Amino acid sequence: MLAGPFPYTVVLHGPAGVGKTTLAKKLMLDWTQDNLAETSNSAFYLSCKVLNHMGTCTFAELISANWPHVQDDIPAILARAQKVLFILDGFDELKVPSGALIHDLCGDWKKQKPAPVLLGSLLKRKMLPKATLLITTRPGALQELRLLTEQPLFIEIEGFLEEDRKAYFLKHFEEESQALRAFDLMKSNAALFQLGSAPSVCWLVCTCLRQQMERGEDPAATCRTTTALFLRFLCSRFPPPRGGGPRRGLQAPLQPLCLLAAEGVWTRSSVFDGEDLRRLGVHPSALSPFLDGNILQKSEDGEACYSFIHLSVQHFLAAMFYVLEPEEQEEEGLGGCWWHVGDVGKLLSKAERLKNPSLTHVGCFLFGLCNERRAMELEATFGCLVSTEIKRELLKYTLMPHGKKSFSVMDTKEVLSCLYESQEEQLVKDAMAHVKEMSLRLKNKTDVVHSSFCLKHCGNLQKLSLQVEEGIFLDSDSALESGTQVERSQNEQHMLPLWMDLCSVFESNRNLLFLDISQSFLSTSSVRILCEKIACAASSLQKVVLENCHLTEAYCKDLSSALIINQRLTHLCLAKNALGDRGVKLLCEGLTYPECQLQTLVLWGCAITPFCCAELSSALRSNQNLITLDLGQNSLGSSGVNMLCDALKLQSCPLQTLRLKIDESDARIQKLLREMKESNPQLTIESDHRDPKDNRPSSHDFIF
Repeated sequence: MLAGPFPYTVVLHGPAGVGKTTLAKKLMLDWTQDNLAETSNSAFYLSCKVLNHMGTCTFAELISANWPHVQDDIPAILARAQKVLFILDGFDELKVPSGALIHDLCGDWKKQKPAPVLLGSLLKRKMLPKATLLITTRPGALQELRLLTEQPLFIEIEGFLEEDRKAYFLKHFEEESQALRAFDLMKSNAALFQLGSAPSVCWLVCTCLRQQMERGEDPAATCRTTTALFLRFLCSRFPPPRGGGPRRGLQAPLQPLCLLAAEGVWTRSSVFDGEDLRRLGVHPSALSPFLDGNILQKSEDGEACYSFIHLSVQHFLAAMFYVLEPEEQEEEGLGGCWWHVGDVGKLLSKAERLKNPSLTHVGCFLFGLCNERRAMELEATFGCLVSTEIKRELLKYTLMPHGKKSFSVMDTKEVLSCLYESQEEQLVKDAMAHVKEMSLRLKNKTDVVHSSFCLKHCGNLQKLSLQVEEGIFLDSDSALESGTQVERSQNEQHMLPLWMDLCSVFESNRNLLFLDISQSFLSTSSVRILCEKIACAASSLQKVVLENCHLTEAYCKDLSSALIINQRLTHLCLAKNALGDRGVKLLCEGLTYPECQLQTLVLWGCAITPFCCAELSSALRSNQNLITLDLGQNSLGSSGVNMLCDALKLQSCPLQTLRLKIDESDARIQKLLREMKESNPQLTIESDHRDPKDNRPSSHDFIF
């Protein structure tokens, strides 16, 4: 509970369904019952959904629309404005023309003005500047509120925290083991777990998984994607009759329900009144099965209004609108009523999704509904037909064209997320058919899972660039101090199998030749897995870059083994890793083996000193394939260069390019370099004068 006195403007923000309206109404009750003030106060509740339908009126009429009995008291109430609370609920649902809230502002509460002008006057403090405003909104409207309000206090409403969700599951299930199993399954799906901050989503998940467990089914696959769980929940609300087949009377109302959801997404509405239903040609009786099944909920405050149990359920049903084949009579009945609903191309348009972020969620659900097994489940429950053309439509707008390096309208991360949601291997193969290069940034477990699933079906991929951000592997050197032993153990238990699954692509994809994992935070265990896959005899990898990955000597034994086992590996870049002398000595062990086919080795800025140069010299004598060696930004001194000279003077040494950090003022080093050139004319020696703080020219340019 907020403690008084209030600032003039308070904004409660948070995702759908977390209790913003409930809290606002509780505060309103406390305000009027004198719990937050010393004297009697007045409070007015304004719904943005209602304001959307109001025309020109006075401010007095605006605030007394639902309380006609206070009409006569308005002057007295407004006279003590500092004791008046206005609750503006659902600001994100307000539909007004651009600029309507800031133009023609008015301070006269008796003057007739359009409702948006009166509302803007209240927000901009032209009307009742001393009144207290409490605004609820979803995050998408925060930027606009920052511009409209003066010195607002923003309070985030988080809904159920993790411990709250767990407690809810334990209360819902009779058996603790089932509750914990269901909770872990929801937690394994990051998108679903985030939605679980809303109590209604927790109820939905619990209800669905409990039914599956009671039937002896394994619910793991259901929780793999949000689409799968929502579809299973929807179908479970309408069990088939004893004789089998779909229940009668469900097919006809499904289309209007999905139309309502889709139109609401495009018009940014989540509450629908009788006027909305009449405009769309939807009869209230068509919604009855879904009210009974707790898909919809009905408010009886004034005129009956309908809303979905959660915004994500509306997004899911909006996606279903695009996959359902309407029957002829449905098409005739609804054909002229859904001009607000854009086609698939518009739904996936970047410009439209920037204007309306909800379209992104609908698009992801649309991919999820393209799964053949889910289509069969939908058809079996409702007796409807699912479009066979929708996959072609999605591929049309997401397929990477020949010769292009990016997808058509969606960025790579979003494409992978949508393709994973489909769980349809052939769809992934078709979407990725022309992809030869891909760059991915792995920020969390979800990114690893989505990337792994899609990369397995990207058969023509030739070059892959990955960036693993800090925190994915908690036992990385940078996280050792902050992570407890228990956290690191749990992290390994969950992340390493997923990482291993992703790395399996490095040995299974016969076309993958280039792998770049730079600017990344890896752990000992993750590097070991990586090296195992690179070293696999089946791997086709030729060029590997592990630049600035916080590698140390602890990783070099595994890397050395990879040099011996993978005889296709010809280029290796380990630049900007503090391998040190001991690490380089371990690498030299692999270089000396005749099986090693390495042609280019980059050890730029690897903290090397003269103490490993004897081993490097020995490796140069033994290795007959190495033609490029980059030792730039390492302080080798004249003694180190002298040891290298012993090998490089030999005519049998195949090295053609050597990069060194050269002290031009050191006469001894200059003499050694001249001797090397005279003895080995084919050798090119490049001087590296760059400041070590600067980023060196990309190893991509040097190697590829």
